[in-house]
Amino acid sequence: MREVAARASPASRQIACYHFCDMLSRDTSPDAEAMQLRFERNRTGQERLLEALEMSVFARELAKAKIRRDHPDWTDAQVAREVLRLEFLPDSLPPGLR
Repeated sequence: MREVAARASPASRQIACYHFCDMLSRDTSPDAEAMQLRFERNRTGQERLLEALEMSVFARELAKAKIRRDHPDWTDAQVAREVLRLEFLPDSLPPGLR
């Protein structure tokens, strides 16, 4: 990805990754894309941070649902521990922490 971005023109390098990646497969009209860009540029830092938090919470809920599906007998504490493990540890927990 960085290699592709490095070869891109200076104008396209100024576009956020999700807009650059969107250029590879267009399913949005130019007018709709321009409107979306205006909307994104007018958002405050607080709005962007709130959206990032909401996406993080949503991703965590999806992870919990998958863990519960894979381990229906696990307690809420075990599920929460596995979510943390998936987020922060590359390997499984040591025996004393399971």
